[in-house]
Amino acid sequence: MAKDPSTSASRTASVGKRVRERQQAIARERLTGLADWGKLIQSPRNAWGVLIAIAFAIACTLVVVWARERPLLVIGRVVDETRLVRVPMTSEDKAATDQARAVARQRTPRVFVADTAVLDEIVGSLENLPRTLASADAIDGVDPKIRELYELTAAGLAAIRNEAIEGKPSEFWTQKVRAFADALRKRPLVDEQTWQRTTQDAGFTDLKLVYAGNTEARVLRSEMLNADDKARRGEAMFILARDAGFSGPLRSVVVARVTNDARPTFRYDEQRTRADQDALAAAIRPVILEVPAGSVIVRRGEALSPEQFELYKAELRAHRQQSPAWSIWLQRVGVAGAAGVIALALGGYVALFCPRVRRSEGRMLGVALLLWSTLLLAAFASAASPNLLAIAATAPSLLAGLILCIAYDRRSALAFGVLHAVLVCLALHQGVTLLATIVAGVGAIVWSLRDLRDRGTLVRTSLVSGAIIGAAHAILCLTERPLSEAVLREIYSDAGLAAAGAVIVGGITLFILPTVERLFDITTGMTLIELRDPKHPLLRELQLRAPGTYNHSLTVASIAESAAEAVGADGLLTYVGCLYHDIGKMNKPDYFVENQSPGVNKHDKLSPAMSLLLVVGHVKDGLELARDFNIPRPLHHFIESHHGTTLVEFFFHRARERALNAMRESGEGERDLTTDGDPAFISEERIEVNEPQVPDEFAFRYPGPKPQSREAAILMVCDAVESATRTLSDPTPSRIDALVRSIANKRLMDGQFEDCEITLRDLHLIVESVSRSVASIYHARIAYPGAGPSSRTAEAARA
Repeated sequence: MAKDPSTSASRTASVGKRVRERQQAIARERLTGLADWGKLIQSPRNAWGVLIAIAFAIACTLVVVWARERPLLVIGRVVDETRLVRVPMTSEDKAATDQARAVARQRTPRVFVADTAVLDEIVGSLENLPRTLASADAIDGVDPKIRELYELTAAGLAAIRNEAIEGKPSEFWTQKVRAFADALRKRPLVDEQTWQRTTQDAGFTDLKLVYAGNTEARVLRSEMLNADDKARRGEAMFILARDAGFSGPLRSVVVARVTNDARPTFRYDEQRTRADQDALAAAIRPVILEVPAGSVIVRRGEALSPEQFELYKAELRAHRQQSPAWSIWLQRVGVAGAAGVIALALGGYVALFCPRVRRSEGRMLGVALLLWSTLLLAAFASAASPNLLAIAATAPSLLAGLILCIAYDRRSALAFGVLHAVLVCLALHQGVTLLATIVAGVGAIVWSLRDLRDRGTLVRTSLVSGAIIGAAHAILCLTERPLSEAVLREIYSDAGLAAAGAVIVGGITLFILPTVERLFDITTGMTLIELRDPKHPLLRELQLRAPGTYNHSLTVASIAESAAEAVGADGLLTYVGCLYHDIGKMNKPDYFVENQSPGVNKHDKLSPAMSLLLVVGHVKDGLELARDFNIPRPLHHFIESHHGTTLVEFFFHRARERALNAMRESGEGERDLTTDGDPAFISEERIEVNEPQVPDEFAFRYPGPKPQSREAAILMVCDAVESATRTLSDPTPSRIDALVRSIANKRLMDGQFEDCEITLRDLHLIVESVSRSVASIYHARIAYPGAGPSSRTAEAARA
């Protein structure tokens, strides 16, 4: 049977129309999605979140790129991979250069400075000797000291007197003395210790003598004399005197004068000698070697020597200088891109799975600063001390994970710790060994730190994480590193450093824990346990001024703690929040029924509006007291939200009743507002239209806010249940259960749980737990036979 062409064409047109409509719908959805994203970014909180995420990514990228180009090898440590020269290069042979400079230093002449005073005294005494002895006729007429110094004899005296002309030294004598002085200035006399050190120091042959006016002279080291060696000094002076022209008795006199004076004529100048050595060493040119591409710097399994380390650093510099700029920058862009992706992944995790962080710009900034500062610490510490890489690279990630586990939750801490470990390994050019080590440490912290209620918990966590990270590092290194005795020692040392880092992190966290609580606006279990102590000043004040409210708070806390644990909420936080939720009632305790004496109610004399102000005011008073007593901020929400925006029903109905009674007492109003001639019935719709003095329900509601956490929602239910249960005449379990369910449903229908992450399943579990707890507290009493009312009351009290 042939197909109808018109039918086929219509079907084709229909299909095409549907395809076009679908494409248009997809385009509209995309535009709508873009508009939604635009609206999302326009929100101040979301805009700040985007800016913080971008700034965090840029900051992390800079740290990673900088750290990745640092040389992280350690001299004397066994390397894990062979390093090759990638480009032809010239390298300084530092060992040869240092050796040449050491030889130059050794050959540098030692500098001796003339003692001008001693030399001038010797020369002057010799020049004036003829004048001194010109008047002495006999040896006995000469001063004994002069005779001893010059070893003067009669022949010597006669010879000296012959050198005097008219009582003055002859020109010939003066010339010989000056010649002797010049020779003496070139034969340095030094003390015995200097002479010993100088003669024992090999390598140099010359001495540099410095005189007054910085004039210099060079002499052989052998010309130096020991001033304390009298015999050798005398022989040398004998030769100098002979060469100067002295002979016979005159020569003996001159030699005796210098020999008997044991003072050194020169002193060693260490500072000038060192300056000359540095100058000569600096003048030595470095020894340069040609290193072809492909040359081995160090092989896997070898211990890195100082020369190899210098060659490695030179190769890094040469590679950056000789490689094309585009390849260097392309590599940096790749590293930056990887770091940026990881950093943005951290931001995305916050946006998707960390509502507590996402809701506060301060918390987002705090988390970003914590992760970036610990990354910066790991990078700088590892670059400064590569030999401590095992602790420098692992401890910062453990610190970030531990603080975030305390501040938020274990899932977030694990995610942040793992991504932070990836950033650290990328920055330090490390492989899977370090990554798995850090992940094991963070996992140990998350696993062992369920609830921080005492200092022992933190100590145990640090010890457990230390043991696990040390064992993990050792096991992973055994599978990756080239094994030898030296490597085994390094593995044990690194494992110990990693374990010690975990313990140190625990100690640091314990020390800075109060600061962490303030910065992240959290309250740890340790602080909560301190706050639940009945001796806390604020609780003591509540006990004294409002004992009924205190007992009510204790009961509510007991009921709420069980309910919180039933749904996996924080039971300790709930308990402490319940203890402090009604502290504002202590300012005016007599206006709350639990503190009133039987038959006495001050609200009977007040208008409903005034009573409303007094009742609602306990929320504001409680917040002020919490601030005055430095109660942590997370507990403030329990105070301000335990009534949410619920209706103050008792005083609202009293106000409406008064308004209705006032209308009934008015005749005209009665005719206008009655129905079917029944003055007892008044249409409320007509009241709302015609009588503005009738109170509005909104005016009789608490100001809120509504509960924003499961713990605060549990408090709202338990607070209302505990108060309502007291009104039951026969609190049987069934009646209590019905009451709890009605209150929970009423709060649910009133929209009080809209701002908190509580599910219907959670609400069901809370109702079940609260019903059991309240039934166990307000169980029925046994009426004993024959007992009167008073005795039954006493027996019930004892029961």
